[in-house]
Amino acid sequence: MQGQGQMENDLGKIIIDTDVIATYAGSVAVECFGIVGMAAVNMKDGLVKLLKKEYLGHGIDVTVNDHNAISLDFHCIISYGVSIATVSDNLKETVKYKVEAFTGMTVDAINVYVEGIRVID
Repeated sequence: MQGQGQMENDLGKIIIDTDVIATYAGSVAVECFGIVGMAAVNMKDGLVKLLKKEYLGHGIDVTVNDHNAISLDFHCIISYGVSIATVSDNLKETVKYKVEAFTGMTVDAINVYVEGIRVID
C-alpha cells in the first residue's frame, strides 16, 4: 500500500490512510454476491488462505497516484458455480461507487485477482 489520499477544503487538509481505504473496500467487497472473502497469498509456497473478517484489508492493495486517484487490487476467493465475469463486474461497480462516496476521491482502477474458489454449503 502506497501513499495517502488527501483533500483540502477551506478549513484545512484531510488525509486518508490507505489502510482505511483497504479495510472499507474489503468490507464492501464481502457483501457482494459471489465473493466468499479476501485471500492472502503466501508467495514462498503459493498457498492461498481465506482471511478472517478482521483482516480483510490484507487481501487488497491500495495505491494513490499523484492525481489523488485510487487504484485497488483485490485478491479474492469466489463461490463455486458463479460467473467470474458477473461477480467481478458487480464487485467493481459496487466498490467504485461506495469507496468514492466514502473518501470523496476518484477510483481510477480496480483489478480483481481470483485466487481460489470455495464451495458454499
